[in-house]
Amino acid sequence: MINIKLNNSIEMPILGLGVYKITDKKELENAVRFAIEAGYRKFDTAQFYNNEKELGEAIRKTGIKREEVFITTKIWNTKQGYNSTRKSFEESLEKLNMDYVDLLLIHWPGQNKDRYLDTYRALENICQSKKAKSIGLSNFEIKHLKDIFAHCNIAPTVNQIERHPNLPRNELVDFCKKHNMAVEAWSPLGRGKLFDNEVIIDIAKKYNKTPAQIILRWNIESGISVIPKSVNKNRIEENIDVFDFTLDKNDIERINSLENGERIGADPLVFDF
Repeated sequence: MINIKLNNSIEMPILGLGVYKITDKKELENAVRFAIEAGYRKFDTAQFYNNEKELGEAIRKTGIKREEVFITTKIWNTKQGYNSTRKSFEESLEKLNMDYVDLLLIHWPGQNKDRYLDTYRALENICQSKKAKSIGLSNFEIKHLKDIFAHCNIAPTVNQIERHPNLPRNELVDFCKKHNMAVEAWSPLGRGKLFDNEVIIDIAKKYNKTPAQIILRWNIESGISVIPKSVNKNRIEENIDVFDFTLDKNDIERINSLENGERIGADPLVFDF
């Protein structure tokens, strides 16, 4: 597994398992076990996913040591604000049954600048208390990031964004990298919409890989962390089997040409709550 060194010198695995919408306890337990056995060491949850408790239990059941896994959770929109964030984070720790998380993110910025600045101030306090080793953002656009940078005392380490070949977000990725922030892609496979794309299929045949592996590798070669979601044992194993080949420049350019601006999720510039 390749690690990304964050701007606070903490290392984060470049690939992990996303657990969005996996709320069935047994299904999540099996997915985590399959993932650990396959070599995953990073798990991405959120308050909104309603499975922090189940994820914590599933990880403990594998017998792996806490310090050997990297756990991310996120502050949900209705929990934003300084006091509300701190309170809800303590609830998240209790559900996870952990003393700390490795990465704590603000899930969405929304349109209230004062609110997300207050929320980030709470994240800084949590980080100083050592209950979150790293803090960062999710779905923050350049204008939101500029606000954070203008007021923060602890630099955000990660911006987790929707990114896939249809929506590569080059300007935002470049801005994050310029400011020494790692970029993590949620929905890195674009919910499978590109699995039937002729370009992706052609490249997959060339490397004897699956379309999913090609798309994940395309992200990784840009230095982007990925958190593909699956509960299927074969898919979980397939998604981590992306470190034994390299895409050539021409193939990367062919994948880049698939950009069309299509989103899976909401546009953070207009989404509010």
